[in-house]
Amino acid sequence: MRIGLFGGSFDPVHVGHLWIAEAALETLSLDHVRWIPTATSPLKLAGAVASSEDRVEMLKLALADNPYYELDEREIARGEISYTVDTVAELIQEMPEAQFFMIIGSDSLASLPLWHQPQRLLELITPAVVQRGGEAAIDFSVLQGLVDQDRIDDIASRVIAMPIIELSSSELRQRVQQGRSIRYRTPRGVEALIQQRGLYRSDPWTAGAPKNARAID
Repeated sequence: MRIGLFGGSFDPVHVGHLWIAEAALETLSLDHVRWIPTATSPLKLAGAVASSEDRVEMLKLALADNPYYELDEREIARGEISYTVDTVAELIQEMPEAQFFMIIGSDSLASLPLWHQPQRLLELITPAVVQRGGEAAIDFSVLQGLVDQDRIDDIASRVIAMPIIELSSSELRQRVQQGRSIRYRTPRGVEALIQQRGLYRSDPWTAGAPKNARAID
């Protein structure tokens, strides 16, 4: 079984996330994508804006109609700083027959040497890096010193090519705060939940957010 792991704050989940997961399914010939919302990322200690409960509920709504998507709440349940290496090790123990791929953006690849136990992580799982249209060629040299060249070449062969995605969670939060529409930027059920619960009406993390952000946080 081939399983893609897609982690993030998903604050909120949007169609860019769904588009990436679908491209990963196709590019990597995955059996399913396991979505793993983070509790607190070691590199984003300020945490998410919406509560863990709200982010999980939005994901449930967004993923409900796709049998190839699974929601994994283990990092939320852990309720502490989320280390990817610990999550991957748990999953391998639970499903030793599976082959796992870690779906990440090129920005995450660049910071990977700063992650917790990056060398061990790369021994456990193969990164599959998303390359958005218009981006420069991905620099895999950041992995030198963590793995050998054959392993780097193997990781480089797993690139998930995407068109330009002019969409980010921070942009959606900003639009909600400004009273602007997020229709067609996130699934309708997610949009309705944001409206119903008044999420992101006051968002300290939207200040200074770029108008054409291309992140997929």
